[in-house]
Amino acid sequence: MDGHQVPFGEALRTWARIGLLGFGGPAGQIALMHRILVDEKKWIGEARFMHALNFCMLLPGPEAQQLATYIGWMLHRTPGALAAGLLFILPGFCVILGLSILYSLFQQTAWLEALFFGLKAAVLAIVVEALLKVGRRALKTPLMRMIAAAAFLALFLLNLPFPVVIAMAALGGYWLAKFKPALLAPASAHGAAKATEAVDRLPPVAPTWRRSLAVLAVWGAVWASLPLLLIALFGWDSVYVPIAAFFSKMAVVTFGGAYAVLAYVAQEAVETYAWLRPGEMVDGLALAETTPGPLILVLSFVGFIAGFRDAAGLDPLAGGVLGAVLATWVTFAPCFLWILLGAPWVEKLLGNKALSLALSAITAAVVGVILNLALWFGLHVIFGSVTPHALGPLRIDLPDPRTLDVTALALSAFAMLALLRLKWKMLTVLAVCALAGAAIRWAT
Repeated sequence: MDGHQVPFGEALRTWARIGLLGFGGPAGQIALMHRILVDEKKWIGEARFMHALNFCMLLPGPEAQQLATYIGWMLHRTPGALAAGLLFILPGFCVILGLSILYSLFQQTAWLEALFFGLKAAVLAIVVEALLKVGRRALKTPLMRMIAAAAFLALFLLNLPFPVVIAMAALGGYWLAKFKPALLAPASAHGAAKATEAVDRLPPVAPTWRRSLAVLAVWGAVWASLPLLLIALFGWDSVYVPIAAFFSKMAVVTFGGAYAVLAYVAQEAVETYAWLRPGEMVDGLALAETTPGPLILVLSFVGFIAGFRDAAGLDPLAGGVLGAVLATWVTFAPCFLWILLGAPWVEKLLGNKALSLALSAITAAVVGVILNLALWFGLHVIFGSVTPHALGPLRIDLPDPRTLDVTALALSAFAMLALLRLKWKMLTVLAVCALAGAAIRWAT
């Protein structure tokens, strides 16, 4: 990248591309952004990418969408944050809205599996490539590798809550940064010159309490605006009141990604609110898993079904669309609040050597988290190991060898060969695998 700021139009095209190709859950989306923004565009370096990801991992909500929003903010401040965050969401939302309409009319999802079968195999290769690159660059000391392994085992074997794993890494990293900093960074890293990146072209934003209060006021109003408008139009007895209240609550407790709250959402949506029938949450998850964007977009499906079945005097489809838009609004508006509020403060930490070293421990733990996500996604692709009873905190059940999908394994191996050895372009690998997978599934 030369000495000029990234043109906003180019950034828009890039964020739209990321939004359209954002399959594979958080592991796939983080891998995609790493490949495009770090390796291809070189707008942000490895250390800054991981610094931003560390912060987003500590926030409630979808970490990949918040990472895009943060990097958009670094490139173009608030307009960039809005562009990156919205374009990350909109393609997936439009797809899942269309699929929700079809589902409400026909109650069928099996055809999606054939359409996206090969695409998932290609995404798995992208995840593996990113994991190898990030791990190679981030885990530069034996202790960093031990932290990554410990984080993976804590999630994989002990099923510890995600926030606990990250908090333990942060506390341990801070202690080490104070007393044993060499264990967190190789000697060659101390005093190394830092290259100017595209994300450094703008002058820094001073993190003041006045600015923070202004961000809270503006984005708090944005968060509340659509619920208040629908209450004014349809009254306090409409279905839109519990939709707004319930999903706003979900937006502030979804630490560790969508799987940390899906069991609770399913239970409340079926038993408490009677928005969905038993088993429909699993269908919604299938829809969300086969569309681009954050997996938490499954909440858009829940909102659609709730509005479709209790349309407050509207046509059912119109009521469903309103329900989906409302659920999405109150789920993602807080994401912009967290980033715009916290980004200047987190950027200030770059100048604090001890805190930056402490965050490097979170970086190592995040590699373990990505490995856990990648393994879960890989088992899901090759064994179909995620079953309806496995909703809830992300855990990996040992797969039944009899469920091995040889075709999925072969497609994934081909995708890895094409991407890692033959150096095919990512879009080529995605297209070839998608077409091959669809042809195989429809033929059988």
